Amino acid sequence: MDLELGVAGLERRTAESLRSLRNRTTPENVAARLMKLGIRALTLLDDEYPALLKQVADPPPVLFVRGQLKNEDEQSVALVGTRRATSYGQAVAQRLARDLAAAGVTVVSGLAKGVDTQAHRAAVDAGGRTMAVLGNGLDQVYPPENAALARQIVERDAGALVSEFAPGVPPDAVNFPRRNRIISGLSMATVIVEAGARSGALITADFALEQGREVMVVPGNINSPMSFGSNELLKQGATPVTSAQAVNAWLRAE
Repeated sequence: MDLELGVAGLERRTAESLRSLRNRTTPENVAARLMKLGIRALTLLDDEYPALLKQVADPPPVLFVRGQLKNEDEQSVALVGTRRATSYGQAVAQRLARDLAAAGVTVVSGLAKGVDTQAHRAAVDAGGRTMAVLGNGLDQVYPPENAALARQIVERDAGALVSEFAPGVPPDAVNFPRRNRIISGLSMATVIVEAGARSGALITADFALEQGREVMVVPGNINSPMSFGSNELLKQGATPVTSAQAVNAWLRAE
């Protein structure tokens, strides 16, 4: 190996560091670390890999999971929106998530501040299921203030934390658009609860449309900057939704 690295042009200290890393990083070591962290790695060949996510154009070849994925999670809806949710957006996210969870629908979101947090918490409190998609490795929670909520999802058997990023990968701005495509990919429909003009929720809506999934939008206050993006989607033809019953009616029709 040293000869091969030398031929590749690496100087001696770099080659030694690379050799040391390779010696430490074996499949057995990785498996042991994942087990210690309570994380499972699913590939596209695994039966437990979410069927809806397999259908998108670029599913993660490896999906890391903490918690339990169940067959009923295929009946799933994403609830996403701005991190700077107004009291209106928070209340709507809570109501929709609570009612959807009570009806047996798995609520998918990104564990971010604002709308995402309210959606996950309401689903857990309703005794339902939720999937939180993270933009970092599952050995950490971002934002840190949602660590207790993440533990509840796992420990109450209320769903799962999922990520395509291996343990040790920190949260980074470039990770979140990739995270958003998984949120929509895990969901039959994506509901935008409240979104400003540059909200990441609009990226999730774009991914949902590319994936051939339904996009629904809660109408927002026309005087609120936090509803500008939401109302623009409605003007572009997104399906307006004002209750979980309307979402459930669409799911039953599919």
